This record gives sequence, C-alpha cells and structure tokens, in this order.
Amino acid sequence: MRQTKTPPTAKKTAASRSPRKLPLQPRANATVSAILEAAAQILETEGFKAYTTNAIAERAGASIGSLYQYFPNKAALTQALIEREDSALGERLKTLLDRPSGIGLLRELLRIAVEHQLQRPALARLLDAEEARLPPRQSAQPLHALLMSILGRALGEARLAREPRLPQDLFAIVHGMVDAAGQHGEDDADALIVRIERAVWGYLRVDDDPAPR
Repeated sequence: MRQTKTPPTAKKTAASRSPRKLPLQPRANATVSAILEAAAQILETEGFKAYTTNAIAERAGASIGSLYQYFPNKAALTQALIEREDSALGERLKTLLDRPSGIGLLRELLRIAVEHQLQRPALARLLDAEEARLPPRQSAQPLHALLMSILGRALGEARLAREPRLPQDLFAIVHGMVDAAGQHGEDDADALIVRIERAVWGYLRVDDDPAPR
C-alpha cells in the first residue's frame, strides 16, 4: 500500500502551530500555564483585536522572550489553548466510560458538554471559531474517538452506522443552543440543559423524559 505523505506546506503550517519547546521543570510549567491563562483572559474579555504576544506576556508577568521560548507565534498559543480545553473536557468524559449504556448515558454526556461550554462561554465560542478556521489537527482525534465511543454506547452502534450524520447533528444542536445562551448572558446550566434535552429528544424521536434524572 502506498504511504500518503504530508505536503510540505501542511508540515510547515503544523510546525508553526506547535510549541517551540516543552516545559520540563515546575517553574517552566508555571510560566507556560500563566501565559496560557493570560491568553485566555485577553481572548474572552477583549477578543482577537487585543490578542497580541506583547499583551499576553505582560498580563502573564513574563518577558516576551520567555513567551517566544515556548510559543513561536499566536497560532501556537491558540493551538495550545484549544488543546488545554480539549484535555479538560476529555478528563470529564472519561468518567462516563464505566457508566451503564443507554439514553441515561447520553443525558450525562449532554450535561458535561453544556457545563464545559458554559464555564467560559466567550472563550469557548472564540476557540471553536478559530479551530474551524485552522487546518485539522491530529491531537483532536483522541477526543473525537472518545465522544464517538460514548455516543455509540448511549445510542447504539447500529444506529450510528445507519445515521452517520447523527453525531454531527447532535453536536450542532448543543453548540448552537449553548452559544446562543452564552451570548445572552445565561448562566443557569440546569435550565439550559432541560431545553437542550427537549431539542435532542425531539430530534431522536424519544419520549420527553426517557430516563430518570
């Protein structure tokens, strides 16, 4: 079988979004964490217009040289932010792996997804938009596989095989409703989850209350 090679331009693009070096010592880890959190705060409060490496370094209390030691540019910073959020979501999703299969599992998955997006809604929206603009990344594959595994146990692998667009539609319902709620300043996750469940149950054509809360 012929091996598919990555085009040089794709390799260059991926490299430009990769950290320049990995932090190995606790102090270096603390510096990187401070830089990422500063980037997140600027994004969610001031948007991409104020999202500069100088502003991020200043807010983090780090030198611009320290920032560039780990991140060659803003794209690499944004990539690291996306991966930080993915990692946090993935850790919560892993708690579902030993839960019973069925629609109750889907309810728990919806709650985790909603709470994750509502935790920092402005940041979530901006990172989602940026990820859609950037080329696909291999680091997203484990999270996608985990989501698909949980959906397969919740809805049944046979149904996913019959309706391949089902996960995409469910993600769109959740994202759309959560983003709208975030834009309107909603912070009541429980009330939002009830509305999202109604939309999802209607799409799936199941009873209004398919599983006990």
